[in-house]
Amino acid sequence: MDLTYFDYKYSFPLESGESLPGFRLAYTTRGTLNSDQSNVVWICHALTGNADAGDWWGGMVGPGKYYDPANHFVICANVIGSCYGSTGPLSINPYTGQPFYHHFPMITIRDMVAALDLLRQELGIEKIHTCIGGSVGGEQALEWAILQPSLIENLVIIAASAIASPWCIAFNEAQRMAIEADPTWPEQRDDAGVAGMKAARAMAMISYRNYDTYGFTQALDNNEQLDGYKSASYQRYQGEKLVERFNAFTYWTLSKVMDSHNVGRNRGSILNALAQVKSRTLVVGIRSDLLFPPSEQQFLARHIPDATYEEIDSLYGHDGFLIEFRPLAGIIRKWMASAASAGGAPVTNASTSFSQPVK
Repeated sequence: MDLTYFDYKYSFPLESGESLPGFRLAYTTRGTLNSDQSNVVWICHALTGNADAGDWWGGMVGPGKYYDPANHFVICANVIGSCYGSTGPLSINPYTGQPFYHHFPMITIRDMVAALDLLRQELGIEKIHTCIGGSVGGEQALEWAILQPSLIENLVIIAASAIASPWCIAFNEAQRMAIEADPTWPEQRDDAGVAGMKAARAMAMISYRNYDTYGFTQALDNNEQLDGYKSASYQRYQGEKLVERFNAFTYWTLSKVMDSHNVGRNRGSILNALAQVKSRTLVVGIRSDLLFPPSEQQFLARHIPDATYEEIDSLYGHDGFLIEFRPLAGIIRKWMASAASAGGAPVTNASTSFSQPVK
C-alpha cells in the first residue's frame, strides 16, 4: 500500500530534554472519512510494525475484515524512531549531513504520541471513534488517551501495561547486550550490529511465545535426534527474517522506548494518570503472555474509570494479539454492541468474515 508522508519542519522537543530538528511520519489511510468524522479508527503499531496495518494485522484490517475500509476510515502511522519511512536512526541529521546512527536522541512513548497528535491535527481530525493497539501500540493508545482525554471515544488496549516491568526491561537489556557484543556495532554504517540483532531477535521470540508454543510448533522430529532441532533452526530463522527488514540502530532505539514507558511519570502517580482516561475503554489480556502478563492488563482495567477487561486464551503468548483474529474481533464486537444497546454512539456494521492468520 502506498505511503503518505507528514513532514514537521520545526524543532520537536523530547521528554529527555533533547530535540529532533523536525521529523517525518509515514502513514496510510484506508476507506473514506465521513462527514461527521464518526468512523475514524486509528491503529497504533507494535515494536517492529509499519504503517500498513493491513500488512501485519491482515486478519483484522481490510475488505471483509472487522475494520473494513467500506465502513471505517483506518489510519496507521509509522512511529518516530522506526525505519519504515518515518524519521529514525538511519535518517539524515540535517545538522551534520550524515545519518544519526548512534546519536539519534532518546525518545519515549509520550514523544511518539506527541508526533502522532501533530499528524492528527494536520489531517484535521477532531475526534477518533476507536484507537486500538497491541503491546507497544497499546501503550501509545493509552498515552494518547491520557494526553488528550476528550479525543478518543473508544480505547482498546491489548497486551500492554501502565509501566515497563523490570522483567520486560531485563529482556530488552539482554537483547541490547547481544547487539553490543557484535564487533561491528560501534561502526557508522547502516548494517552495523546486524549479527547481534539476529541473536537479540532470537531472545525476543522466547518472550513473545512461551513453553507450550515451542512444545507444539517445534517438537522433535523423532526420538533419535542428536542435532538439527526445529526450535534451534526456528530461532535462527527469526533472526535472519528480521535482518531483511530492520536495522540494529532502530531495534536498539525502540527497545529503549519500551523501557521508558511509565504513564505516571511527571503526573503524580500511575493511578492518577489512569484516572484521567475519559474514553470508554476495553482492556484485553492474553492468558499465556509471558512478557506482558494478564495481571498488567487487569491492573489497567481496575484503575481506568469504568474499563472492561476481557481475556484471550491463546497458545501463542504475547504474539497472540497478532494471530488470534477471530476471538479478538469477537470480543471487540461484543463490547461495541454493548455500547449501542446502552444508548451509546452508533456502531458501524462490520463483516464477520475472517481469513486464516499468516504466520
